[in-house]
Amino acid sequence: MSLKELVSRYVASAGHVFGKITIADCGAGFSLDNVKRVVELAKAYLEDAKYYRDKGKLRVSLASVAYCEGLLDALKMLGMVKFEWPKIEEKSKAEKER
Repeated sequence: MSLKELVSRYVASAGHVFGKITIADCGAGFSLDNVKRVVELAKAYLEDAKYYRDKGKLRVSLASVAYCEGLLDALKMLGMVKFEWPKIEEKSKAEKER
């Protein structure tokens, strides 16, 4: 798989998550505003990834989408958001829709 294909797959996968993500009931020590702020930062990293992909800066794009995924995974592990990463067949469909 080429770097361009890899970036496109990760971008599509993250885009799919943002269409389905829900914010969970925040537990002790976490405010809803802070959770929303981190989700917005993850969205910004995804937009950066798309921008750099379209400019042909694939390494920067990959780094940006990796930051996006890392923030989303951290929020999920802490129980602050709920979502599932798309399965392989869903990823293929999401890639075609982008």
